[in-house]
Amino acid sequence: MMGKVHVAIIGAGLMGHGIAQVFAVHGHAVRIHDASAQALAGVHRRVRDNLVDLGQDPSAAAGIELCAVLADAVCDADVVFEAGPENLQLKQQLFAEIETFAPRTALLASNTSVIPISRIMGGLRHRDRALGTHWWNPPYLVPLVEVIQTADTSAESMQRMTELLAAAGKTPVTVRKDVPGFVGNRLQHALWREAIALVQSGVCDAETVDTVVKSSFGRRLAVLGPLENADLVGTDLTLAIHDTVLPDLDRSAEAQPYLRELVSSGRLGMKSGEGFRRWSAEDQASLRQRVLAHLKVLNEQHQ
Repeated sequence: MMGKVHVAIIGAGLMGHGIAQVFAVHGHAVRIHDASAQALAGVHRRVRDNLVDLGQDPSAAAGIELCAVLADAVCDADVVFEAGPENLQLKQQLFAEIETFAPRTALLASNTSVIPISRIMGGLRHRDRALGTHWWNPPYLVPLVEVIQTADTSAESMQRMTELLAAAGKTPVTVRKDVPGFVGNRLQHALWREAIALVQSGVCDAETVDTVVKSSFGRRLAVLGPLENADLVGTDLTLAIHDTVLPDLDRSAEAQPYLRELVSSGRLGMKSGEGFRRWSAEDQASLRQRVLAHLKVLNEQHQ
């Protein structure tokens, strides 16, 4: 499935328009659908703004066709990416409709970040071509895409998707078991659980947690993965450390009470101005700018 591919994207929000951008830049025929006319109407502007910011040709945005009707978006698609809200029932309904109108040969992929793909795709007639593709935000700057295989996904479908993503400049990895959160979010939220537990138990405050991560092992993570690091220091030392520290780490099977308290009291993070920390409008803008600038530098190195 190389050369020009017909790509359909369902959902024109934060992830959807970014995925559309990736394929449009690589010359593929891209159609995008969203139930919200407002979201759909903003796709070309958002993609052009992104491309200008990256110093790329903004005319690529014109290669994205907007479709008010889902059937028009998927009718001749080689691959369909669903990028709707994290709502299981909605995703199941979307894929039932997608399967009705998309060609039998089309790959069907969900961009869910945590919901098992088997639960989303369980009602489809042809599950051999159904899989997960978990992109990271923003899709046009973060190279990784987790390609999730279910018990029904064919090896051919996995290979076709992996080749397509690699040809579009992404870094696809295969997730062989369809577990909640896949690989990246399981690792990320294991860290978040311990971070919240440290603050909740009074070991340190939230700012200290973030400073420790950013000023120590976080600096190495882009070039040194955790298991590479374990081999670097030695598995014997890793074992000795684990025997000492693992018994004392948080093992909660549910969200921390402190996190529930923040949500119930309306401290929802940047959207409310306060979460684990207080956020002025200037602080929020500064942080977002720093993150984007950092990702752009890494993206240039990746290319």
